Amino acid sequence: GLLVIPILPVIVGEVGISDNITIIYLLFLIDIVFSYFLAYKRSIIYADQKNFIINLVHIAYLIVLNTLQVLILIYTKNYYWYLIIKIVMRILENVVLILIANRLYPVIKEKNVKPLDKVVERDIFKKIKGLFYHKIGSFVVLGSDNIIISTFINVKTVGLYSNYALILNALNNLVSQMFAAITAGIGNLLVEKKKKKNLDVYKNLRFINFWISSFVAISFFVVADSFIGVWIGKKYILELVVVLVLSINLYLQLFRGSINSFKEAAGIYHEDRFVPLIESLVNIVMSIILLHFIGLAGVFLGTIASNLVLHLFSYPKYVYKKLFDKSYFDYYLEFVKYFVTFIVGLAITKFVASLIVVPNVFFALVINILICIVVPNVLYMLIFVRSAEFDYCKKLFLNIIKNFGGRRNEKNA
Repeated sequence: GLLVIPILPVIVGEVGISDNITIIYLLFLIDIVFSYFLAYKRSIIYADQKNFIINLVHIAYLIVLNTLQVLILIYTKNYYWYLIIKIVMRILENVVLILIANRLYPVIKEKNVKPLDKVVERDIFKKIKGLFYHKIGSFVVLGSDNIIISTFINVKTVGLYSNYALILNALNNLVSQMFAAITAGIGNLLVEKKKKKNLDVYKNLRFINFWISSFVAISFFVVADSFIGVWIGKKYILELVVVLVLSINLYLQLFRGSINSFKEAAGIYHEDRFVPLIESLVNIVMSIILLHFIGLAGVFLGTIASNLVLHLFSYPKYVYKKLFDKSYFDYYLEFVKYFVTFIVGLAITKFVASLIVVPNVFFALVINILICIVVPNVLYMLIFVRSAEFDYCKKLFLNIIKNFGGRRNEKNA
């Protein structure tokens, strides 16, 4: 982070604000660094499948943080304090989780502990080294788009994209939380080493992952422009082709959730440690090349190309084949089937939305939301109604309703 400071003016380009860009950058950097500070004890809460505790603390953190940041902006209009309060709240969140971990697991406070077995220790460090490559890859892929846009286009375009990025990040975090919560459970499943059972669970989760990912991505494509129009005005709306490419990229990112949970549960970090570097290189090179031909949409097409490195190479080779002992053909057939279905759902939903023209942006937003709730879900029901995965999801849903109804009756009694 510090090494970037000398080249910061080159990356940022022309700046239209009076605040010191270097100080702002350093405050962002401190916030990122402090996200790791005192954070290691939350790992035991994750491993014990009590993610809800971490989520509740994080929700409380977000509520307090957003409230304080709004007050700071209203009463001081000082962007430095806006960022400083985020750092303070970040530290407080980690301190709270440390206190919770110490109380739930007093054993972690014991001083007289035996050293780790050398074989286990070497395995852990080998996987951590592999994970380090993955973190570098994620940093480059997720952070390079803004840098490329500001360097080759302008900072104003970064601002326009950041409004959409805010929505994309919120959707990404929401769906990611769902699949992060089941990773520890998948780890328990993999310990049994029953490949047939593991494959069945994977297929059901993959189907759920597809349905959620495609529904979210389609909704973003159809609703994003009207939402931006209501939120900050029509002049901040991006071109349709850019929103389309962002939607496809969102689908590919979210669709990684289920197979990534199996990957993390199995501790597959060392075997594919060089894949993130390839992914990063593809992202930067393709984004810069395509930007010169088709503009802003080209930047995100480059990100899609890097996403496909994982979907079409890393996941089938290092996860699907290894864990389930199935052929690459089976994986590619499944991937193409779901992707084509998503594109069909996207096209039909957008076509239906285009038939209803409403001048008022607020009513247009409401109608688009209703169309997204109905059209893709009904379409997927018709397509998958006879599949084993749909039957599993239907039974799961009915059991949840039954259990919920039973609890309410017990409460009333």
